[in-house]
Amino acid sequence: MSGMLTTASVMMCPHGGMVQASSSNTSVQAQGMPILRSSDTFVIAGCAFVVGIVPHPCVTVQWVQPAARSKISDPTLTQASIGLCQAADQSVQGMVIVASTQPVVTGQ
Repeated sequence: MSGMLTTASVMMCPHGGMVQASSSNTSVQAQGMPILRSSDTFVIAGCAFVVGIVPHPCVTVQWVQPAARSKISDPTLTQASIGLCQAADQSVQGMVIVASTQPVVTGQ
């Protein structure tokens, strides 16, 4: 089982940009922070990816494999979930890196 992702989890794009998650989930928390769902908003700031000489930064995360067995109205996210970092033109630029999460609550 993997740790559930919360708004306090540290996530990055493959180019070092930081993912900021915001959730409308106020009912289910782990260690005082809302548990994230695949339908929540994930914005990436500080991505330094460049194609040739043109900046092409990651700006958002699209989750393609959330947790298989846990839901809070929508599928939840764990450290094992797969999210794709996307540029503004929705081109996929790599997978999100989950650097840390809370270890207390786990899911599948």
